[in-house]
Amino acid sequence: MSVRIGIGFGRFPFESMKTFRSWLDTCEDGGIDSLWQSDRILCREPYHETLTLLSVVAGATERLKIGMNAVVLGFRDPVNFARQCASLDVLSEGRLLPVVGVGRGTSPDWHRTGRSPKGRGVAANEALEIITRLWTEESVTFEGKYHQVREATINPRPVQTPLPLWIGGSSQAAVRRTARFGAGWLAPLESPEEAGKTVQAIKDEAKRQGTIVPNDHYGASILFRLEAGKSKGQGTALGADQPKEVRDRLAKVTVVGDAEAFHARVAEYTSRGIDKFIAIPLAESESDLVSQTELLDKEVIAAL
Repeated sequence: MSVRIGIGFGRFPFESMKTFRSWLDTCEDGGIDSLWQSDRILCREPYHETLTLLSVVAGATERLKIGMNAVVLGFRDPVNFARQCASLDVLSEGRLLPVVGVGRGTSPDWHRTGRSPKGRGVAANEALEIITRLWTEESVTFEGKYHQVREATINPRPVQTPLPLWIGGSSQAAVRRTARFGAGWLAPLESPEEAGKTVQAIKDEAKRQGTIVPNDHYGASILFRLEAGKSKGQGTALGADQPKEVRDRLAKVTVVGDAEAFHARVAEYTSRGIDKFIAIPLAESESDLVSQTELLDKEVIAAL
């Protein structure tokens, strides 16, 4: 099993593009495997549109894989999304890791954009069929309840064949969706125990469907803050202004401590079949993010 660790972020923490490019150079020149941008539709904080930001990252790097964590299909047109991913995979010379999900039904973005979350699972499955077929077929015709295309084609198609589509979510529907369409699975913010149960469920469902999700294509996110001299696996102050149930959930997916504490948490996941990680720094400024990135690379990843 080969452990890979990438860095993820959502809110854009950089005050200047010069610092951003310098940070990309740090990631590119070190042992960090990939960069991941969280997807938001409407927000008051500075969240760049995911595929646009990943395009900039692709142009500024040569080695790093680039991923989305995770695009909600209900807010995307499947044909345009298929084209965007195909172009980005070609332009990055095969470095794209697309991750999609259906999103939370309680998200206010549905109402604010004039959409309904009702039927989003069925709509996502239809979109996935169109998207994956456009990536591989010359002409696609599909008639569904929510999506229709007739003799559709895109050019260019992805460099990676097939493009390694990962699915997010841990519901029974997400398990079935991953087994049917996915080349990998990315856990939501879940503890090792929770994520491990979903991994096994996907493997069982893939066997039932006669499909294969490779053993090394299961991933999870870890919130972290590296602090020398602290070996605790989690911080008690994290999310102090949140309800207890939120604090408890954050504690299960957070490491605040030294490299040894981070390694211990990784081991908890790998023992349950997960070996790809999106490490999300708990940083307060751009300089803090740079520092946390350097510590992750030199103290955590180098030791692995």
